[in-house]
Amino acid sequence: MKYPKYYDEIEHIVLKDELSAFLGATEEGIIDISYLEIVKMAGHSCGVVSGAYLMALKGLKALFGDELPQRGRIRVELRGTLEDNTGVSAQVLSNITGATENTGFLGVQGRFNRRGLLSYGADIESFVRFTRLDNGKSVEVDYLPGKVVQPKEVLQTVLDENAPEEVKKSFPERWQNMVATIFANANKVIEIK
Repeated sequence: MKYPKYYDEIEHIVLKDELSAFLGATEEGIIDISYLEIVKMAGHSCGVVSGAYLMALKGLKALFGDELPQRGRIRVELRGTLEDNTGVSAQVLSNITGATENTGFLGVQGRFNRRGLLSYGADIESFVRFTRLDNGKSVEVDYLPGKVVQPKEVLQTVLDENAPEEVKKSFPERWQNMVATIFANANKVIEIK
């Protein structure tokens, strides 16, 4: 599978998952998630997918410090709703944290439940709030890609039915250059509160 090489330079998100350890899926429950894996799950790479990945990466570091984040032990609350296209971000965040609204793993004798850990329409100032289930500590994370890119402007260049063939042909590369710019400026586009 060919893909933009900058994906390989993006920091992985490493977590510990008690369910994975319990079932023997990974040694000691260590889960290593790359951006490429998230792209495969989403089926594409864009400002929304990259933003959700970065919010998880930076937010979980702020929440857990030097500890490995505990996948399946994190509540994810999104300010947005499904009506305003928050679902793509929610899917990425669910894939990384294990949190689901009502479709995830129900658990084994009261352990490892993933349901009810993701919700929409939260009364928060930021895009998302992550909360540890073990101690109640939480962080809010905002994503502000407009500080470095304008995705709608890049997209608009190819949506114009009169766009020159050269513009249409160069669109995928220009789109991925935009996403690479987001990653290169992660400290500008992600705010932890």
